[in-house]
Amino acid sequence: MSAFHDAMDDPQAEGDDSAELTAPVWAVFGDLMAGLVGAFVLVFIGVLLTQVDLVNSLQSEIARRQQEEARRMALEKALAVPLASGRVTLDNGRIGISGSVLFDLSSDQLRPEGEQLLKALVPPLQVYLGERDEMLMVSGFTDNKTVVRGPSQRYEDNLELSAQRALTVTRALITSGMPRSRVFAAAFGAEQPVASNADEQGRALNRRVEMAPVPRASSTAAAAAPAAARP
Repeated sequence: MSAFHDAMDDPQAEGDDSAELTAPVWAVFGDLMAGLVGAFVLVFIGVLLTQVDLVNSLQSEIARRQQEEARRMALEKALAVPLASGRVTLDNGRIGISGSVLFDLSSDQLRPEGEQLLKALVPPLQVYLGERDEMLMVSGFTDNKTVVRGPSQRYEDNLELSAQRALTVTRALITSGMPRSRVFAAAFGAEQPVASNADEQGRALNRRVEMAPVPRASSTAAAAAPAAARP
């Protein structure tokens, strides 16, 4: 009985037991708070990095659009005279010439008017391409009417006709002073029409030649291609 009273009357013993019980609680609480702070910091860093990426992407897009606008304005300035004549159009960097200006129907022989127009285009295009170290892609397009084979018709289909017209324009540009290294031809036939082929007006718009400045392949890529082809 005396020992029981001694324990009850000893405040020091009661304090020691209370301290032993509360110490683990505070330790767990401290660990929990540290974990929450760490998680908050990680979330904050993630949000910050996302915002930085968004800002960088926005700045890159703005710079790209500014470059495209400057490029378009430079091309319009270079082609001011032929554009003013109405014989040439410019849409998203593509120089369009109606097929009726360049060729007779189903022919790949340049009309005199078309030959003179191409000669007038060479000087400004040559300057423009040289300043930017770009190339000129000459693309031929046709309507969707089937090519009729006959004694005077030597084309297998619209693709072959568009290819021959693109080559004819390319050669005319080279003859007029465009360096061979700056120009190449492409053919699309009846693909990629700009109007409906349901009527003659639309088909006339689809019979066209387009010229578009394109980036020159880097010398590194050009050198790597033959090496990759070797076994």
